[in-house]
Amino acid sequence: MAKIKVDGIEIDIAPEATLLQAAEAAGAEVPRFCFHERLSVAGNCRMCLVEVKGGPPKPQASCAMAVKDLRPGPNGEAPEIFTKTPMVRRAREGVMEFLLINHPLDCPICDQGGECDLQDQAMAYGVAGSRFNLNKRAVEDKEIGPLVKTVMTRCIQCTRCVRFTAEVAGVGDLGLISRGEDVEITTYLETAMESELQGNVVDLCPVGALTSKPYEFTARPWELTKTESIDVMDALGSNIRVDTRGREVLRILPRVNEAVNEEWISDKTRHVVDGLKTQRLDRPYVRVNGKLRAASWGEAFATIAARMKATDAKRIGVIAGGLASVEELFALKQLATSLGTANIDARTDGSALDPSFGRASYLFNATVEGIDRADALVIIGSNPRKEAPVLNARIRKRWLRAKLAVGVIGDHADLTYAYNYLGAGSRSLEALANGEIGFIDTLKNAKNPLILLGEGALTGADGKAVLGLAAKLAGAVEAVTDGWNGFSILHTTASRVGALDVGFVPGEGGLTAPEMLHPGALDVVFLAGADEVEVPAGSFVVYLGTHGDRGAHRADVILSGAAYTEKSGTYVNTEGRVQLANRAAFPPGEAREDWAVLRALSDVLGVPLPYASLSDIRAELYARYPHLAEIDTVRKGDAADVARLADLAGPVAGAAFTSPVADFYLTNAIARASKTMATCSALAKTRALDAAE
Repeated sequence: MAKIKVDGIEIDIAPEATLLQAAEAAGAEVPRFCFHERLSVAGNCRMCLVEVKGGPPKPQASCAMAVKDLRPGPNGEAPEIFTKTPMVRRAREGVMEFLLINHPLDCPICDQGGECDLQDQAMAYGVAGSRFNLNKRAVEDKEIGPLVKTVMTRCIQCTRCVRFTAEVAGVGDLGLISRGEDVEITTYLETAMESELQGNVVDLCPVGALTSKPYEFTARPWELTKTESIDVMDALGSNIRVDTRGREVLRILPRVNEAVNEEWISDKTRHVVDGLKTQRLDRPYVRVNGKLRAASWGEAFATIAARMKATDAKRIGVIAGGLASVEELFALKQLATSLGTANIDARTDGSALDPSFGRASYLFNATVEGIDRADALVIIGSNPRKEAPVLNARIRKRWLRAKLAVGVIGDHADLTYAYNYLGAGSRSLEALANGEIGFIDTLKNAKNPLILLGEGALTGADGKAVLGLAAKLAGAVEAVTDGWNGFSILHTTASRVGALDVGFVPGEGGLTAPEMLHPGALDVVFLAGADEVEVPAGSFVVYLGTHGDRGAHRADVILSGAAYTEKSGTYVNTEGRVQLANRAAFPPGEAREDWAVLRALSDVLGVPLPYASLSDIRAELYARYPHLAEIDTVRKGDAADVARLADLAGPVAGAAFTSPVADFYLTNAIARASKTMATCSALAKTRALDAAE
């Protein structure tokens, strides 16, 4: 550690830290526009000027100078900087005056109003007038896609957006052209941005040059109620803030969580908001003479009860979808057990994962933060860029900083970082596990090898054998040692780990989800938000969900539930981290929270569930599964579980691995109801067709 004095306060700090970071560590406030902790240093806004004692008689850019660059005093005293001297004050006022020369006076109509760094710093360092009476520079707005709106005359060329797309997102979407007063940010050919993380440039922009196009002219920040919650669009569990006005969700923004999503979220997480308002189920429905009609709760429950009581329990099945919270999964499992059916499953894709193999068999054991320690990685049957874009950005960060060696078995896709393509499917994995592919040496020589196994490799007839081969590979390269477990499963749905934790899988003699969907297998199928399945004709279908999607179209009785922003629920992310989603709004119309619907239905079915409130459910849930009470922590799995998985290894058919996420923008009912997501999906398909030609 190095010593430095900031405004007379001496602190110890890493010598690689910038003067700006040192000043903040000492409690001094330093304004900035271009500097960002997660991006490379640009040093081009000059707002963060400080005075260095013993240095040149001019202020220095604190973001571009490290503590180790300063010289000690003549007698070995710690170097000293000042952030509040008259020189610094005059310099910052001068920079602000220059920045405002060309900035338009459109704060009243700018969506950044109330959240604008330029506004805030102009209040602190601006002057009453300007000495420049020249015409303001005007820059043509750019069309860069359906998500980001541009008003480029406001741009101050901080280049945060350029650095983000190049360094974090890993695409060349934005760049800087021209010189001097003609410089401007552009996509060069004015094409739409391609990244699944592009919405983050809106958060990064310190002025109103880049704003959210779907949110354009919708609300001011002081009108909104802000609720901290958890994202369910993928299995990462990104921390989010849901902003509402009245009963309506208006926008979703990221929250900082260094262990999960840092401060980024995907475009689907951010812009799925309009899907929460479209095609909503706001009351129960019953199918009569082939047509659905609105019904009361009592009538819907009576119809279900009449059919279930006339059906053998072995002919009843329950399938849970990818957005269910742990509480409703727990309640649904209890209800199914009370009815006497063992046909329950949340693995709608037929995944080979099973809680009987141990918790370490289905977790991302390395943890998301652990990616920062990995020094070799093999990706099997997964496309992280589509399945978890924020996690993929973390892999890219490690690849950039540590020259991470990456191998891929599966889709030959653009992951935003270079990799060695090792093969297409299970035969390639078998060869790698047997040491027949050279990349095995890279994994063996690594201190912390990471085996990332995707759901795309675990479905079908080869599922268990592939799981065993991956565990065998982990053993061969010593990926599971004291202090490191590199055997990691990347899930694609928010509910999967929680479902496996509470044992939402078939009981003894029960059918799996694919088996339940065979023609004639069941008489009654209960779908809890399961829209990615096709129930054959002849089965009576009860659907509990939020949108008029596939499940509702097939249903004989619809029970309207609550979306993830409309209920308080527990979600367990892919690494096993338990997180709480909080209610930000209320369900529309007569719709109710899912656990309440299940509790009321259980009364009519004659098997009442033993709780009357959400706290009652959680008390029983925590009693049976204590680790679910440990909010924002990861209960690690037993490393021995991975070793036992190797016994499942066996002959494979050689099928190719394909990511289960074919269209990133349309993976669930909420996303499919979103006009914004539909536009992004159509644009991505057009781009793919153009690239193929």
